[in-house]
Amino acid sequence: MRLIALALLLLPTWVQAWGNHALLSYRAFEGMPEVAQAAPVRVEPLDDFLRAQESRLVNMLDAQEAWARREIRAYAPRPDALRFTPQPGDAERRAAFLRALRLSPHAAFALFVQPDPRRQGQVEQGLMPHELVSSVPLSKGATQRFLPLQTGQAVAPLAVLASASDEADYGYDIDLFEDNRGAPVGYDFGRQPFGNPALRISSQAPFHMGFFHQGAVFNTLAPGFARTFTQLRIHQYSTLAQLAFETGHRYWGWRFAGLALHYLQDLTQPYHASAAPGERLSGMLWAELLAKLGSPARKQGLIVLQSNRHFVLEKYQTQLVLAAALAGRDDGLNEQALRDMKADGAYPAWLAQYARDVVAAEAHALGPETDTAIVVGAPARYVTDPSFDFGATESGLDLDADMRRQLLAQREAFQAAVARLLRNFGAHSRNAVRGMLR
Repeated sequence: MRLIALALLLLPTWVQAWGNHALLSYRAFEGMPEVAQAAPVRVEPLDDFLRAQESRLVNMLDAQEAWARREIRAYAPRPDALRFTPQPGDAERRAAFLRALRLSPHAAFALFVQPDPRRQGQVEQGLMPHELVSSVPLSKGATQRFLPLQTGQAVAPLAVLASASDEADYGYDIDLFEDNRGAPVGYDFGRQPFGNPALRISSQAPFHMGFFHQGAVFNTLAPGFARTFTQLRIHQYSTLAQLAFETGHRYWGWRFAGLALHYLQDLTQPYHASAAPGERLSGMLWAELLAKLGSPARKQGLIVLQSNRHFVLEKYQTQLVLAAALAGRDDGLNEQALRDMKADGAYPAWLAQYARDVVAAEAHALGPETDTAIVVGAPARYVTDPSFDFGATESGLDLDADMRRQLLAQREAFQAAVARLLRNFGAHSRNAVRGMLR
């Protein structure tokens, strides 16, 4: 039995692994001297960088494509017609750059930062409309706040890096498959390998998830899950960062580095590195078989429960990290975990397959343990009742209050699991930046 229909286990709302990455990146890098103490950089429009480095970009983007064809499993090669070549003007050059990377034609690359709420609180004055930054609506309860930057303005690298680490969720990977509405002609990514191609946000999933460690049996039964493009985006943005640093475009060095980080950080989330962390392959097979025989309840329940657990994990840590920042606290377990640099050296140095062989492997291995901690620590109706849809009900819930009613031991087990994931998030993020700076 082929498990193509198991793609529905990955609901489109799952594509945002950590909510607002910038909140976590500020904490992860504020104690890293190479970032926190780096000299301010001058803001530069993307068109200026592309114009200045046009000739070098021709060779670099060709080298990126050659690497992807050699290193990425089940890769969809870029058509030769999309190859980057010199252009007569800024608009044409930017469009050619987006085509060569196979990004959305609507990718804004606006000049902005998200302020650190620890230092500026919930800024509400002088904000940019999110439509100028993102081509997709922000999620319900979004914590993103965008402040405009001006060309030539001095800005801290920490702010650029942290802000850009959330940027890849702003529509850059939306509608790129041939069965998505409005897909660009000629990108040749093929049909969307999993998720619902009729839902826009779902089309982002294959760029933000990496199921590299499901095993041979699973891969044989569900080959579409092998078609993910996280490695492509990490390599594209990290090498662009290196070019920008080498050629004196330090603003874009930090900006591209942050974009590369987003995909790496997504893979630290077990629900982005495993098809269903709390379920055995035999359970998924059984659910699919029952659905084919006309009894879809078990499959639908499995879908809802996996989605609910992911939502609870994401919302819980976002609430805690944001509340601590607004209160000026830096001694919570989450903040300590994000800043903890003791484990950084326990991992290999940054290398081309770090995301797949180190980050995703670790997150996949932690999947069952994390799923169990959520089941034990969160309110039962949120994570064990398949008739309760957390995503559909989220705006009317007070997760923080409900968590406080849990037994202390249960909350501590959940918090320990979250802190472990955030420690990994911080360590891998710093190792990646060290590699890009080197």
